[in-house]
Amino acid sequence: MRGGYVDRMTHVIVLNGGSSSGKTSIARALQELLPDPWLTLGADTFVEALPATGAGIEFGADGSVTVGPAFRRVEAAWIAGIAAMAAAGARIVVDEVFLGGAGSQEEWSRALAGLDVLWVGVRCDAEVAARREAARGDRVTGMAAKQAEAVHVGVTYDLVIDTARADTRTCAREIAARVR
Repeated sequence: MRGGYVDRMTHVIVLNGGSSSGKTSIARALQELLPDPWLTLGADTFVEALPATGAGIEFGADGSVTVGPAFRRVEAAWIAGIAAMAAAGARIVVDEVFLGGAGSQEEWSRALAGLDVLWVGVRCDAEVAARREAARGDRVTGMAAKQAEAVHVGVTYDLVIDTARADTRTCAREIAARVR
């Protein structure tokens, strides 16, 4: 305790941004920069764990992503599981795409209640994200452009970074400087 205040430690860093915005690269750079082991879990990990059919998620040919009740049920369990790991002492970087904007943040906030969370908006110009998406070759064309702004609507951040204007290491250092 210092000056009457209890020292706090950041338990979770939530990186929210559209597809191909650079979240995963930043998460990996944070793992290298930050002391202590940090786990990286997020949207890609979750989607890869889903069964190929019947999961309630559909990827449209235009890059749209539609989710249904089955997806939302399993997603709620996923979020609760990550929160439980953080509450048990794991330090976690969440690499996420808030398809529901502010509603997605509210769900994460409820699950992470009582933990010290650093909310980071990972912005990237739609055209830059679309070029990255095309170079990757593992995404539905149009997803990056559709998500570039939509995932940020109504979301409140402690820090916003722009990966179209700064490289991965610079962004990661800026985030790391805010971690307690």
